[in-house]
Amino acid sequence: MKKIKYLILGAGPSGLTLAHSLVDAGCPLDQILVVEKEAVSGGLCRSEMVDGAPLDIGGGHFLDLKRKEVLDFVFRFMPREEWDLYDRVSKIRIRDVEVDHPLEANLWQLPTEVQADYLESIAQAGCIRGEEMPESFAAWINWKLGDRIAQEYMLPYNRKIWSMDPDALGTYWLYKLPNVSFRETLLSCLEGKPMGALPAHGTFLYPKKFGYGEVWRRMGEALGDSLVSNCTVETIDLGTRTVNGRWQAETIVSSIPWTLWPGYCPIPEDVKAAISCLKNAPIDVDYHQETLDSRAHWTYEPDESVPHHRLLLRSNFSTGARGYWTEANASRSTPAQGPRFHNEFAYPINTLGKPEAVEKILTWAKANGVIGLGRWGRWEHMNSDVAVAEALQMANQLKTGS
Repeated sequence: MKKIKYLILGAGPSGLTLAHSLVDAGCPLDQILVVEKEAVSGGLCRSEMVDGAPLDIGGGHFLDLKRKEVLDFVFRFMPREEWDLYDRVSKIRIRDVEVDHPLEANLWQLPTEVQADYLESIAQAGCIRGEEMPESFAAWINWKLGDRIAQEYMLPYNRKIWSMDPDALGTYWLYKLPNVSFRETLLSCLEGKPMGALPAHGTFLYPKKFGYGEVWRRMGEALGDSLVSNCTVETIDLGTRTVNGRWQAETIVSSIPWTLWPGYCPIPEDVKAAISCLKNAPIDVDYHQETLDSRAHWTYEPDESVPHHRLLLRSNFSTGARGYWTEANASRSTPAQGPRFHNEFAYPINTLGKPEAVEKILTWAKANGVIGLGRWGRWEHMNSDVAVAEALQMANQLKTGS
């Protein structure tokens, strides 16, 4: 039995960042252990070589430039000169046209009569008429964007990616969506240019010679013996905070899905009920050899007759690459025609009641010396830069005891 101070479950961006940040804060490396079920660290950000070039097997991941502390940390493992800078080009396929994302800021790219259709619909939306904002996501889409954008884009796209009724989603996460007012939409059509706040990854970095997974692989490698790969969690004794009967920790940090925990240890019925409320979307990533004639980095596909919800044109951001890959909810996937990577835990789903369920789980966990971290520990759809920022903050909190 090895006794350590911190045992971190999962070597994705959150777990890796926390481990290194704890060392930075003065914790000896031999008092930290990261346990990872896969052979290579990185979690959903891992990459593999496919058809002579890297492919990000967990879907599209890019490094945002907004947080200096995140960039400073990441560049320790992959210096800035190893990254290329891109201005984001993301498209939406709608009415047989590719339009820049977000749609409401780029209606001006559509034919004039189509612009009029959408503008007329937005002008009749509930938010324009002064109606109270609804609680469900589906109702909010109609309230905010009008019936046409709802029916032709937002509702079908969200049915595809989540494979559930959008009425089951809440509205507490809408701060993540681009916010474009009706006035800005109207001005963009009149002036022929986008208006409103830029979405995430307005500019982004991507490795020059590698996939996005390379930086996380290096980060894991730098942990040496403090990273145990190819190790699945089998048992957790909460009374002694012992994992797999091998490691006993003062604090366990979990960046793995809570829905797996009932298989590890006894859990109170009310907490199990909260865990059962958590939903996730499994994603299949499929590679296609064809190099598409588009300058987009990725393209959203709301057409429900098409299995995938997004294409990533790697030849436009991965040097020397050809082809593209698609993301599809695994329940919608058709038989693979080439390389496929299945991610059972890809996206947490922001269902109604999720915040209350997560709060109950985290409260119970903390009382047992367990802290939730990252996309799955917080059950929140966070980009990798957000996951790194959260882990940096947590390391500081653990150091100060706050």
